[in-house]
Amino acid sequence: MASVPIIPDSYNHVLAEFECLDPLLSALRLDSSRLKCTCIDVSKRWLALGSSGGGLNLIQKDGWKQRLFLTHKEGAISRVACCLHDEDYVAVATSQGLVVVWELNQERRGKPERIYVSSEHKGRKVTALCWDTAALRVFVGDHVGKVSAIKINTSKQGKAAATFVMFPVQIITTVDSRVVQLDYLDGRLLISSLTRTYLCDTEREKFWKIGNKERDGQFGACFFPVGKTGGNQQPLIYCARPGSRMWEVNFDGEVQSTHQFKQLLSLPPLPVVTLRMDPHYTSSSCSPQSLSFPKLLYLTEHCVMTWTERGIYIFLPQSVQVLLWSEVKDIQDIAVYKSELFCLHTNGKVVHLSLLLIDRCIERLIRRGFWTLAARVCWLFQNAIISCRARKNLPLDKLEHLKSQLDASTQQDLIMQLEELISKLEPPDSACSSRRSSISSHESFSVLDSGIYRVISRRGSQSDEDSCSLHSQTFSEDERLKEFPAHQEDEQVELDNVSHASVTVEAERNETFLPFSIPLSFRSPSPLVSLQAVKESVSSFVRKTTEKIGTLHISPDARGRQEAKDDEQLQELTVNLVASPREEKELEPQSCQLPEEDHLRDLKTATAEAIAKLQDPLVLLEPQCMRRVLQEWLVYLEEKFGSKEHSASSIKKSKTVCAEEQSGVLEENLRLDPTDGDPADKEQGSILEDCTEKENTDETCVSKTMCENSADLKGPLGCRFQVSPPCVIEPDVQKDLTELTTLCFELRVFSCGNGDAEESSNGSLPLAASWTLACRFMQSYFFLLDLKRLKQCIITMYATSPNVWETYIAGLKELTCHSPVALSMENEDMLKILKQLHDLGPWDGSPLLLVHAQRLYERFGEIALRPLIKFHPSILPSDIKQLCRNDPAHFLAYLDSLVKSKPEDKRSSLLRSLLHPESVRLDWLCLAVSRDAPQRANTVDAEGNPRPRSHLFTWGYSQLILLLIKLPADFVTKEKMADICKSHGFWPGYLFLCLELDRRIEAFTNIAHLDDLSLLNGEDGSIPETIEEWKFLLHLAQNHSTAFHHPGPQNGSAVSNGVWLDTRIV
Repeated sequence: MASVPIIPDSYNHVLAEFECLDPLLSALRLDSSRLKCTCIDVSKRWLALGSSGGGLNLIQKDGWKQRLFLTHKEGAISRVACCLHDEDYVAVATSQGLVVVWELNQERRGKPERIYVSSEHKGRKVTALCWDTAALRVFVGDHVGKVSAIKINTSKQGKAAATFVMFPVQIITTVDSRVVQLDYLDGRLLISSLTRTYLCDTEREKFWKIGNKERDGQFGACFFPVGKTGGNQQPLIYCARPGSRMWEVNFDGEVQSTHQFKQLLSLPPLPVVTLRMDPHYTSSSCSPQSLSFPKLLYLTEHCVMTWTERGIYIFLPQSVQVLLWSEVKDIQDIAVYKSELFCLHTNGKVVHLSLLLIDRCIERLIRRGFWTLAARVCWLFQNAIISCRARKNLPLDKLEHLKSQLDASTQQDLIMQLEELISKLEPPDSACSSRRSSISSHESFSVLDSGIYRVISRRGSQSDEDSCSLHSQTFSEDERLKEFPAHQEDEQVELDNVSHASVTVEAERNETFLPFSIPLSFRSPSPLVSLQAVKESVSSFVRKTTEKIGTLHISPDARGRQEAKDDEQLQELTVNLVASPREEKELEPQSCQLPEEDHLRDLKTATAEAIAKLQDPLVLLEPQCMRRVLQEWLVYLEEKFGSKEHSASSIKKSKTVCAEEQSGVLEENLRLDPTDGDPADKEQGSILEDCTEKENTDETCVSKTMCENSADLKGPLGCRFQVSPPCVIEPDVQKDLTELTTLCFELRVFSCGNGDAEESSNGSLPLAASWTLACRFMQSYFFLLDLKRLKQCIITMYATSPNVWETYIAGLKELTCHSPVALSMENEDMLKILKQLHDLGPWDGSPLLLVHAQRLYERFGEIALRPLIKFHPSILPSDIKQLCRNDPAHFLAYLDSLVKSKPEDKRSSLLRSLLHPESVRLDWLCLAVSRDAPQRANTVDAEGNPRPRSHLFTWGYSQLILLLIKLPADFVTKEKMADICKSHGFWPGYLFLCLELDRRIEAFTNIAHLDDLSLLNGEDGSIPETIEEWKFLLHLAQNHSTAFHHPGPQNGSAVSNGVWLDTRIV
């Protein structure tokens, strides 16, 4: 068998052609040299085909039977557009430049009639048509750049109104060159010309140019609705750029980023699944493609597609990925509806393609009886089929049935390929594989839902023809054409991962593919139903057995469900989590011999006493006393839940291994987030902060043994986390234990592992030993820690110890290792994982969301951070900064995207709410002025003064910088920000701060150096207010006159500055 290149498993989508439209075009007589198709559009109901003879064919997609034919004497049809929100209307443009709007009157079963004819573009070539998404309004663009709007008065509002009221054509604008593409969404019109893209607010009649750089050629642009997973996020805009690039633009017309696809397009093309030819794949990479995208079309929920003379390209622009590209030659235009593509070729032919998951494609081929093609596609995409965990659309019985339909005499290679694929899908020792080996190689079989194997002779025998006769009759050609549209919506649901099919529906679909459809009384509805019944039976048996022996553990299934809950149940995780098998063996004898009450009696008593002591104001106001109380209580906790191995080894060591760390452990950075925890926690935290300076450090005692063996503390860090309790704990007891354990961590009262407790009191321990103790404490008592407070404590107290944060994340990963999100992280793409996280919400600040964000960032890098803004405030910028601590530029991009995702009037308040503590303002400002910024030598001269016109340089994060410096702050912080802006040469911010700090002379001096009179304006108070200030400014202008008149190219009107100043003074 010849070696055939296999497609990598990263490709799980394909373009497929299931039916040929050539007979349809032949019936419409659009296949002759005299008459051919010139334009195309599609909606949910109609396929619209314009012809060179002036006729418009409207074909009903359901069965391709009913059609309307609309004639035009004004010339050939050049453009057609169907109204998507009301399919009773269609607009066409003729070769003479006339635009005709038709009302089809399908609801009233009347004749189609013209309701508007516009001659605004007569004599010109109409290049673009676009419907309003809500109103009956058509936008028209032509080859000279003129854009108009036609408002339709429908006869549905009354015959008199339709006859006597005709709205005039509204001229929207005239752009500088040919209109390439129009798109409309939510009151905004997008106009793409040969040189640039424009955004128009049609209600307020405002216009914006998108970006500063022009282009030259056919480049498209489209809106990108964020879909159901975007929440309140505004739509995006994507604009094509030269060199296989796209601009990502927000809904206000501001360019957010540039996506480069040139290198990504060096991958080999995927074959199009079609009956016209066998699919072939070449594994050798091609050279990077530098392309110009003539149009951009929004496809399904996450994709943007385009085409060139070489092929079709489908992108995932938000994650900067190429979903696929396939070679399809000579495309003139493409119309899309959801996942359907209708391609019009230059020769007038029309091809209907569908974007599908590969398992959906194979299922379709099997349903239609295209056995050979289905087998070839299975072999080419075997990696994607094998890697798919949930093959609900392509179970093994369908593959077996497919193999049984192949001819053994002529298709032996395909049969061997399918057998190899099936063997990879089944465990080698499975019962079905052993049963299959006993069946003769001269015969094939199919698997019934009941598990019975039905032996079928190879194709060509009489028995095979008889057995398949009923099956073949069920799928006649007419019914195959009819059933295709009925499954379009189903395919879209699968593609977008909106919902999962129920067991009942899946059972009905599986039944269809059996070689016969005779109902049998002993047949179960579905294998899934049978498996579910077995699962329930086993679960019931286990539950009853465990009740009898007195163990209180529950099914591990609760662990996966618990991780999907919100944070209210985070405190009760220990009830639903099952211990490890090793721990179960240790605890089962204890459960039988000792009741739970006796087992935790000492710990409960110590806990109650500790809580009572901590409520004493004399203890609460003295952190050192609080540590002593916790130190005494921690001995009982370690006795019940501490590591036995570590305790045994430590008892042999010297009992002098007892240290007290620095007494000022809380310092001033023990400020917890005021939004987290209950009011009692906040009050207690504030009291501790106020009393930090009162701590007594006389009780310090550090043994030499601890210092000498500090390296040994790193040993336990490799141990597993105790994410579940060794026994069931009552909810009230669990709550008290969680409070005290978390307080121990916050006050740095850690266990030393030998039955004593170690309090770090005055910093005599090395830093490495301090964070090592913290990590060990988290590993031992992770199931008793409040994960929200723990996260905030690590961020504020262990900012310089990244190992503590890494340990915290490692614990969260172990806690969620069996969650559905973690399991899908290896195989699914980023958008599916983000949707899964969104569906599991609301998260309400749960740290479990943070660990999933960590996994996303580790796998996909920076591109995974931008979509996380929709999870704010469950994920805060402080969390993202921890994730990106090795690459601050990634954090800055996230922060900028988060701020820009809000309306302009709410950005300042959002940014102010994020500045906790206030010191992060200066950190963020330093980061923003040092990233994506011009070189300092270009903005600051050798003497530290501004270079002329250097304030006009583009700063990547200028909006974020200005927001930071304009927020209210104290005088000292404002001065520090001014120094930062001056040292980096960010002169717009420096001038603003100088005026705000009343350093006007310094501001005027820098304006003179910058050589730009536009900086003197009344809006920000930079106009001189007194005669002395005017004289000072004039003196500065005279001193810099040589700089103003220096030879070389001029940038603006600097030559007239001195004259302008004299005029102002007079």
